[in-house]
Amino acid sequence: MTIEVGQTLPAGKLTECNEFDPETGCPMNPQPLDVGEMIKGKKIVIFGVPGAYTPLCSAQHLPGFVEHADEIKAAGADEIWCMAVNDAFVMASWGREQAATGKVHMMADGSAEYARALGLDRDLTAGGMGVRCYRFAMIVDDGVVEYIGVEGSGEFGKSKAETILEELKK
Repeated sequence: MTIEVGQTLPAGKLTECNEFDPETGCPMNPQPLDVGEMIKGKKIVIFGVPGAYTPLCSAQHLPGFVEHADEIKAAGADEIWCMAVNDAFVMASWGREQAATGKVHMMADGSAEYARALGLDRDLTAGGMGVRCYRFAMIVDDGVVEYIGVEGSGEFGKSKAETILEELKK
């Protein structure tokens, strides 16, 4: 069952990698993070993408949150998280290339465990991508979902940075 407004986020872990080898530039030292601990007392915007480096995700979804990060935070969000079913090294590299550092936390859900816990997993095996998450965005205040927008295939509206900004201003 998909998480809904008014529900508390499930327990789980995501992984973030913020260090890069000075010689090779490769991400290193990924850190597992407890979602419950990370969200305590904070208003977090979490958006999920089907995959790092995929066309819509790279051209519009992540760039929109990077571009509007300051406005989103000024409207009340303490942090912005991008979640994808990719490994932490891929998420770190993608975030660096998209200028997300310091604006958006690049959270890896490498085995889709958290996407499953949210009820936002989808099987894209037929397209060669395995299990991924739906494109979505949510506003979570102290662990409780205040807004969630889940997109269908080919849709991009309910999870855009601009939509989240409007929701935060309500």
